[in-house]
Amino acid sequence: MVRMSAEERRESVIRAAIAEFAQRGYYGTSTEAIAKRVGVSQPYLFRLFPGKKAIFAAASERCIDDMRQVFGEAAEGLKGEEALRAMGEAYVRLIQERPERLQMQMQTYITVAAAEAEGEREFGELVRDGWMRLWDAVHLLSGADVDATTAFLAKGMLINTYSAMGFPPEHRVWQGMFPDAGATGRLDKCSDG
Repeated sequence: MVRMSAEERRESVIRAAIAEFAQRGYYGTSTEAIAKRVGVSQPYLFRLFPGKKAIFAAASERCIDDMRQVFGEAAEGLKGEEALRAMGEAYVRLIQERPERLQMQMQTYITVAAAEAEGEREFGELVRDGWMRLWDAVHLLSGADVDATTAFLAKGMLINTYSAMGFPPEHRVWQGMFPDAGATGRLDKCSDG
C-alpha cells in the first residue's frame, strides 16, 4: 500500500470536510466524523489543520476556487453573453453532478452570519474575499459590465436557493429562470446562471 503525503492527506481532509459540512453544517459536524471519513485519527487531523474552523475555512475556500476554475474553463475563448451562458451552464452542471458543492456554499453563508453574530469577523472576511475573487473572475472572463456581472451572480444565487429548497427540475419556478427551458422548465436546459 502506498503511503500518502501530508499534502495528499490534507486534500483528503478537505474533500471529506466538504461532504460532512455540506450535510450537517459547521455546528453539526464533528472533527471525529471528518477524521473517520478520511481514515485518520483526530490528532493527525489536527497536525494538518489547527482546528475545526481552519478545516471549514479550507473547505469553503476550495468550493469558491473550484467555481472560479469551472467558470474559467467554460468561458475560455468566449466573451460577453456567450461567456456568461457557458459559465452558467457549467455551474448548473457542477451543482447537479456534485450537489455537496451547493450545500457547502449554503452552509458557508449561514456560518458567516452565525460567526458574526458571535462577534467573530475573521471567517466572514475570508468568505467575502473569496466571493470578490469569484465576482472579479466572472467580470473579467466575460468582459461584461458591472450590471451584467451582478445580474449573473444574482441569478446564480436564486438557482442556489431553488436547488437548496429542493424544487425539482420540472417545477414551474424554473420556467422564469431560463427562457429557453420551454414548457417543462427543465433545469438542465438553462441558458445562464
